[in-house]
Amino acid sequence: MKRLKRYQYERYAILCRDAYPAHFDHLQYGFSELGRRDIKNRWGKTIIRILWRDDGDAVVVFKGSQSVWDWLLNLVFIPSRVDAPEHAGHVHWGFQFLLRQPSRSASRISNRDTSTLTSAQQADITHSIEENQLDGVSVIEKLESCIAPLIAQGKRLSFTGHSSGGSMAIIAAEILEQKYPNAIKRIVTFGQPATGYWNFKQRYRLKSKTYRICCDVDMVTFLPGLPFLFWHVGELLWLHNDRIYHNMPSLVRIIRVLTSWLLRPIAYHFMDKYIRRKDYFDKH
Repeated sequence: MKRLKRYQYERYAILCRDAYPAHFDHLQYGFSELGRRDIKNRWGKTIIRILWRDDGDAVVVFKGSQSVWDWLLNLVFIPSRVDAPEHAGHVHWGFQFLLRQPSRSASRISNRDTSTLTSAQQADITHSIEENQLDGVSVIEKLESCIAPLIAQGKRLSFTGHSSGGSMAIIAAEILEQKYPNAIKRIVTFGQPATGYWNFKQRYRLKSKTYRICCDVDMVTFLPGLPFLFWHVGELLWLHNDRIYHNMPSLVRIIRVLTSWLLRPIAYHFMDKYIRRKDYFDKH
């Protein structure tokens, strides 16, 4: 497995953070003016953004929970067989439902004077105007219809997502990898709960391309909280005490965090803590 580089980590982290607000100017991140497609859920809220450069690859950003309804879906952890051509095991029902749900359409700008708008504002409106009817196509089907032309152009895809968006990215990646082998370059998730059962972990095809980022004692990463029933996939990168730990077992993570909390008053006395604060003096 290749290491995730710092610039890649920062890029995906920023895209996941900035994907939540309703307004999203993709041009400021260097993507092409027409290099964007938004996919909306049944409520008309953007759930996936597909971004690309004309001369580069594409990034697919999956949003996490945005409503009470989304949070309730996190509790429905009965098994659901992955909707892939070949058997890929079972995953959390709620996370797969986010991909199965019908999607609302996004219409193009029409009958509107946009001459006074910047190109970024026009592009944002283009991908934000909602119709009032569901078009009968699921989120995953619409995602496939958007990425198929990009794959045909030779673009490779990076998937990234935060929280339940990370779980969506994992499931969608497995489904699409079976249909378009080697089209996915990597998957990077942040604060992602465990997605599948043991048989999904065993069959998941993108283990060597999946990076799961966890910060300190992010409790969501321990959910659904049923040991030996739900399993994570890919490589864990645990960010703790200014270091990156690889594939640290959950129990060890909990013990280390608790120990760190107990020893924190003493740890702040060490000189390395003072040295790390050197940047503060640049601000005064």
